[in-house]
Amino acid sequence: MSEITIRDDRAAGRLEAYAGDEVAGRIAYFVLESPGRALVPVHTTVEPAHEGKGIAGSLARELYAISEREGVPVAPLCPYVVKWAERHPDVAPVADPALLDAAKGWLAARPGRF
Repeated sequence: MSEITIRDDRAAGRLEAYAGDEVAGRIAYFVLESPGRALVPVHTTVEPAHEGKGIAGSLARELYAISEREGVPVAPLCPYVVKWAERHPDVAPVADPALLDAAKGWLAARPGRF
């Protein structure tokens, strides 16, 4: 497997994994501001040519690393990240139900955003 680098494009709401200059996968997310700040992953995709190489897991791990560095929790709505977090409780604390509810409301108010 070629070297994968991960870049956070906060303005675009994407955490992207690159294999060389090619985007191999991404997590689309937004930053919730109220009732508290949280990173909210909505959708994870891996390009077909890069499936099965651990890219989605690397992206999820990096999202939680960003969360820890910034002191901001993750409130996952993405089914993949929810399952990943369940398998990695050592690095993925359980999300606050109030933040999850607020994130769902934010997303519902913006249909078609993701």
